[in-house]
Amino acid sequence: MQDSPLLIIDEGTTSTRAMLYRASGEIDGFCQSDLVQHYPTAGRVEHDAAEIWDKTLACARAMVERAGGADRIGAIGITNQRETVVAWDRATGEPVTRAIVWQDRRTADRCRELRDAGHEPMIKARTGLLLDPYFSATKMAWILENVPEARDLGSRLAFGTVESWLVWKLTGGLHISDASNASRTMLMPIDGHDWDDALLALHGVSRASLPEIVDMAGRFGSTRPELFGAPIPICGLAGDQQAATIGQNCLAPGDVKATLGTGAFVLANTGAQPPRSTHRLLGTVLTQLEGERTYALEGSIFVAGSLVKWLRDDMGLIGSAEETERLARSVPDSGGVCLLPALSGLGAPHWRAEARGVIAGLTHGTGRAHVVRAALESLAHQMHDLEQAYAGDGCVWRSLRLDGGMSANDWVAQDLADILRLPVERPRNVETTALGAAMLASVGCGLHASLSQAAAMRPGVARFVPGMEAGRRAARLDLWHELLARELGSLAG
Repeated sequence: MQDSPLLIIDEGTTSTRAMLYRASGEIDGFCQSDLVQHYPTAGRVEHDAAEIWDKTLACARAMVERAGGADRIGAIGITNQRETVVAWDRATGEPVTRAIVWQDRRTADRCRELRDAGHEPMIKARTGLLLDPYFSATKMAWILENVPEARDLGSRLAFGTVESWLVWKLTGGLHISDASNASRTMLMPIDGHDWDDALLALHGVSRASLPEIVDMAGRFGSTRPELFGAPIPICGLAGDQQAATIGQNCLAPGDVKATLGTGAFVLANTGAQPPRSTHRLLGTVLTQLEGERTYALEGSIFVAGSLVKWLRDDMGLIGSAEETERLARSVPDSGGVCLLPALSGLGAPHWRAEARGVIAGLTHGTGRAHVVRAALESLAHQMHDLEQAYAGDGCVWRSLRLDGGMSANDWVAQDLADILRLPVERPRNVETTALGAAMLASVGCGLHASLSQAAAMRPGVARFVPGMEAGRRAARLDLWHELLARELGSLAG
């Protein structure tokens, strides 16, 4: 077992990947396949769940072959994009409609109706979450109301987040969801271990359609022998942000990490007590091992790396994500340009699903480098607002651990240190989401005795310290808050 690599599946929003991890934390192999994003109408984002499965299986098979066969693999760990909902037929194992992705805003009106009816305080008290289309419950309700094929299945209908879907397909019918993913559905009490009857009734979701809630490490089941030539045990499960928090070794209360992927997600370990935010942050399960939990306070920014993708694919301002760092350094500042990146609404701490993106301050002297720099600066501006909300909840950041693809940009890492006035750490390998899943799988299969022991898998870090002049920092934040107030004011009007 000590020499057997772990097969880690990292199923994200834009791609699915499989990796081989050694007990030392070294990566022995890597396979990635991009996913098609479907945007049927404004505000809607969908994935083909069958494509997710097919590409995940192909990547996993490539890694099994690289390892020398299934009998050489110690265990499988899975981490996934959270809140995305898959609906499938238990009898056929096939999806009945496209998966509704976490970014999707189609249920904004339904959330508004529930809020106007006075349900949000109950939802927040029970789940730690706010009433927003981001979470899974209203997506499930929408499928039941709008997809006759799903509604007509009756007891054959299965709902799950992406890890639940992959486990079902890998095992041939095991229907489970780990506590970290279940805590993001708006159907599980934050201090409970099962689905909540009142929440199920509110959203019209049947308990029978949902998976069993389980720990995040353990022996959950094994893959069908025909998939890889022999069964492989599945021993670790986690939503991507919890996995990244574990991979960053944020295992003590007060530790904070930010994952800069499609969105930007900040989690702060709050220990054994469920957090109760008064500043519109979220309470969520960080770990559940042998029934024992630690919790986290979370702030979610919906647009981070996806803004860079938009600059590249839709606006044609850059040829590659790597180009943004050079362009940002090519000008002394943004030239007065300020960008509100609400391409999928605004997340924490504002939670305005109806907000739209804005670029302000354009002149004849504005070039593409100014717009690109303003786009990168918008991340630090949003993170500043989050840091203030955390402080208001009594969770003061002492430092920030960065990971995710966008954190590889040195300019971004330094800008965060400057605007937050905090030291920022970035591990040598920024893909800590997969590492966290590997740590959980290593505990689940007995390779490591605990997550603390498994933290030896984490690589060394680079460190960025604040250095921006105070007046320049204040001027940037003033410009940002003026734009933000103007947009939020227009929504109120």
